[in-house]
Amino acid sequence: MGVPSQPAATTLIGSVQRAMRLLETVAAHPYGAPAKQLARATGLALPTTYHLLRTLVHEGYLRRDKGLFFLGEAAERLSSGAAREKRRGKVMDTLAHWRDSIGAPIYYAMYRDGEIEVLCVADSREAPAAEEWADFRETGHAHAIGQCLLSQLDEGARREHLARYPVQALTPYTARDSDALLRRLARVPRMEPVTERQEYALGTVCAAVPITVGTTAATVAISLPAHQADRLLPAARRLQTEIGRHLGSLTLCISI
Repeated sequence: MGVPSQPAATTLIGSVQRAMRLLETVAAHPYGAPAKQLARATGLALPTTYHLLRTLVHEGYLRRDKGLFFLGEAAERLSSGAAREKRRGKVMDTLAHWRDSIGAPIYYAMYRDGEIEVLCVADSREAPAAEEWADFRETGHAHAIGQCLLSQLDEGARREHLARYPVQALTPYTARDSDALLRRLARVPRMEPVTERQEYALGTVCAAVPITVGTTAATVAISLPAHQADRLLPAARRLQTEIGRHLGSLTLCISI
């Protein structure tokens, strides 16, 4: 015999519902609210309200100051995390639009805490991303993303990075040594696309457009099969134009 179905309401946990109502009510009072006011606003009994408030304060979701309750650090982390995911989604939508209009995979990366971080990649079956066969963080000397980010640093920061991640030959086209790479980076015109042809992976060419916001180095890049190398620079120029139109949304998302 089948198990009788239960009404949906019986699967809900009342204490969680009440706690969530309290959190929402506190959030609606940015200057704080006392327990009695919160009890009235939520329709909860005052003893229940005090019990839930103590628990929420203990867990860090609320904080109490001079008899008033405010959102705590744990609740703010949840809020900031949701906002961060929303910003990330906006960036991904933008990258996907460029992927489809340019016909190439799009990468968004930044230099943070001394490391190269690829934050988002928008690719498709028709425009597949380059295979990360060697760690992007350790091979910034070889790919356009890394070269573009390093070109935005001062020479001291470049040398410090290359001391941690020495130049190594990945293909016959990779820079021979750190000095050769540094000379090349020093010649990169400010805010111009950086290109590399089969330095990271045979059969792949890449271009990266620099984005500098204050002291933060970032880039949006594309990759193409080597037999489409004649498309690389025109596609990079088109990408640069698109970035100029959407720079505001990208800079707002610099911390994703």
